[in-house]
Amino acid sequence: MEDILKVSEVSKSFANFKLDKVSFNIKENCITGFLGKNGAGKTTIIKILLGLLKKDSGDITFFPNNQQMDRSLIKNKIGVVLDDGFFYDNLTLTEMKNLIASSYNAWDEDKYQEFLRGFRLNPKQSISTLSKGMKLKYSLSLALSHGADLLIMDEPTSGLDPEIRKELMDILIEFVQEKGKSAFFSTHITSDLERCADEIIIIDDGRIVEQVGKDELMESYRLMKGSLKDLESLNQESFKIIDKTNYGFIGITNQFQPIKSINPNIVLERATLEDIFLSMVGRE
Repeated sequence: MEDILKVSEVSKSFANFKLDKVSFNIKENCITGFLGKNGAGKTTIIKILLGLLKKDSGDITFFPNNQQMDRSLIKNKIGVVLDDGFFYDNLTLTEMKNLIASSYNAWDEDKYQEFLRGFRLNPKQSISTLSKGMKLKYSLSLALSHGADLLIMDEPTSGLDPEIRKELMDILIEFVQEKGKSAFFSTHITSDLERCADEIIIIDDGRIVEQVGKDELMESYRLMKGSLKDLESLNQESFKIIDKTNYGFIGITNQFQPIKSINPNIVLERATLEDIFLSMVGRE
């Protein structure tokens, strides 16, 4: 499976925050979730990828296996969906589309119209009258109508109801089935990634904590439950306590097999992606 994007030791310093030598890669035919708490650096990285912020150091290479791509072709191959849309609210969908389409030399009007019909969007409608869910669908219509191979999205599901979020996940799953297509989106909503992601990249305080396959990550951790007496029998460096009462405790570990062999009374349960994420980035 070939890389579609390589990020190598990218840094960016602000007065109160630093993006510190961030490195990761995005594979083709994958949905890659970029997971982090608010303020962890997700939006900063995406703005740097899109050229909206200048990095201090490091390298970014789109489509590294196709060195003949020039900047204009790379621009056509990247679709963008941002949380606030950056649309002119006083324009209609058609007027905004005409502005955006003029920036691409591979605009596909037939595909755009097909998306509008599928999403039940009225081209004469003013952008100011669109709901958040409709704005997302409009953004997708624009992003996928110029031959994009890589879809980059910043917090696309924030503030959306579960039905709209599921619809987006289904669209992404279908999109990456086509050869050479990939999706990369930042979020702090772990349930969305649990539903559709192939790879997970976790960022915390400007640093990459982990990049791993979602299924591999979720199989590596277990919730563990037991009494306070059970807790005394264990080396607490091998797990993290999530909750503790007068009657027992709940923890999470990636060393569940040795723990179970030490104390068979410990109950092990499958952890959610949220459990795992918080165990990696949560503060004591």
